[in-house]
Amino acid sequence: MTLSSPLERSAIDKAVGQLKFRTQAFIDGRFCDAASGKTYVSVNPATGKPLTELASCDIPDVDAAVKAARRAFDKGLWAKCSGAQRKSVLLKFADLLEANQAELALLDCLDAGKPINDCMTLDAPDTIDCFRWHAEAIDKEYERLAPTGPENVGMIVREPLGVVGAILPWNFPMQMAAWKLGPILATGNSVVVKPARQTSLSALRLAELAAEAGIPEGVFNVIPGSGSVIGAALCKHMDVDAVAFTGSTEVGRQLLEYSAQSNLKRILLELGGKNPQVVLESAGDLDHVAAEAVSCVFWNMGENCSSGSRLIVHRKLKDALLARMVNVAGEWTVGDPLDPATRIGPLIEEAHMKKVLDYIESGKQQGAKLVLGGERILRETGGYFVAATIFDDVQPDMRIAREEIFGPVLSVFTFDTEEQAIAMANDTTYGLTASVYTQNVGTAHRVARALRAGTVSVNCFSEGDATTPFGGFGQSGFFGRDKSIFAHYQYTELKTVWMQLNTH
Repeated sequence: MTLSSPLERSAIDKAVGQLKFRTQAFIDGRFCDAASGKTYVSVNPATGKPLTELASCDIPDVDAAVKAARRAFDKGLWAKCSGAQRKSVLLKFADLLEANQAELALLDCLDAGKPINDCMTLDAPDTIDCFRWHAEAIDKEYERLAPTGPENVGMIVREPLGVVGAILPWNFPMQMAAWKLGPILATGNSVVVKPARQTSLSALRLAELAAEAGIPEGVFNVIPGSGSVIGAALCKHMDVDAVAFTGSTEVGRQLLEYSAQSNLKRILLELGGKNPQVVLESAGDLDHVAAEAVSCVFWNMGENCSSGSRLIVHRKLKDALLARMVNVAGEWTVGDPLDPATRIGPLIEEAHMKKVLDYIESGKQQGAKLVLGGERILRETGGYFVAATIFDDVQPDMRIAREEIFGPVLSVFTFDTEEQAIAMANDTTYGLTASVYTQNVGTAHRVARALRAGTVSVNCFSEGDATTPFGGFGQSGFFGRDKSIFAHYQYTELKTVWMQLNTH
C-alpha cells in the first residue's frame, strides 16, 4: 500500500478500502483472542461510528503476556544477543515500517482522528527514524572501568532490566510506541505493550512487523483493553521489572502507588503540561512568532502534552501578535482527517470533547474574553470537532489558566517585565516544555535557564529531535525521559563487577 506525494484524496480513499485491521491480542509471537473471548468497540472519532471491535483483555491476558515475556528474557532469546544482532533486527524492523508507512499512517488517522498529512509526514517518519536511531546507538555505547590500582579490575556494566510494561497514550499512538519501544528493545528487554483503548490498531501492526523482522517470540507482546484493568495489573505484577507510562498526572500517581504495593518496580512517567509560550518585547518578527505559537497550541488538536496553551506576551506586543494569530489560526482547517487539507481533526472521543467544551464554558463564565472559536462544529458529521479557540484577558486563578485542557484552547496573558514573565511561566505545578521568543541571545540564555521545564525551545516550537531527552519537571514527570541515549540507561541496571587479580 502506497500513497503519492503530495497526498490525493482519491488515493487515500482507495488505500482505506484495502486496510486490514489486526484486532486480537499479540502474545508470545501470535495473535489470539482475549482469554474471556470478550471484545470492545473502537469508535472513529471523525464520524462517531464504530470502526472495529478489538480483543478486550483482562488480568489473565496480562499474566499470559508477562509469562511469555519472562520466559523469553530468561532464555536470553533477545537479552543475550550481541548488540550487533539486536541492531540488525531492529534496522530490518525499521525497513519494514518504512515499507508499510502508508498503512500505519492510515491506521492512526482513522483510530485517533489525526490529520492524514501529519500522520504521513510527521508521525510515521518519526516512528521509523526513532527505531533506526536506537538501533544504531546499540553498538556505540561502551562499558567502563573504574580507576583501580593494578591489583583490581572494577568493571561497570549495564544489563537489561527484564520485563518492561509500556502503557501508551492515544494522542500519538505509533510515535509514542516507538519512543518507548526503541530504547526498551535496544537494551535487550522483553516488553508488554498496553496501547490506549481508543487507539490500539497501529501497535498491533507494529508487533506483527516486529515478528516478521525477527524479534523472537515473547519479546514483544501487545494487549488491548481497559487501561484501568490492564495498567493496574501490569504495575502490580510481581514479575514486571519496570513500567513506562505516558498519560495524565492523575493516572501516574496511581501507578506509583501500585509499584509501592507490589515489588517496587521502576516507574517511568511522562505526564501532563500547562506549557508557557513567553513572547518578550525583543521577540522580533511577529509573523514568525504567530505562526509558531499557533502551531504550538493547535497542532494535533491541542491533544499534546507539550501544547503551548499559555501565551505570555509583553503588553506592548499583545494586540499586534493576537491579531496575527487569529489570522493564522483561520488557515488551520478543521475537518475530515482523511482530507489532506485538514490541519485540525476531531477530538479523540465524545467524553473528551465534552470535557474540553466544559473548560471553554468555564472560561466564558469566569470572565475571559473569547477571541476565536469556543464551540463544537461540524455536528452533521457525527464527529467530535471543536473549533480552534483563543481566550484573551485570562486571569491566573481561572481554570483555563491552571488546568491541562488537552484540546485546541489558548489562554493569553500579558506582562510588563522579564521578571514578571518568568514568574508567570513558572506559576504551575507542571514543567514539561516552554518556548521563548527574543532576538537577544543573552536574554534567550538567561530566560531559558530560568524556566522550570524539561525542554525549552527558543524562537520556535520544538521538542528537540531523537538525540535530545524529553520529559518534565514537577508534576510533568517522574524519573523518566523519552528519546536520546539517556532513555537507554533507564531500562538497564547498573552493575559493578569487582575482580581481585593475582599480581604474583
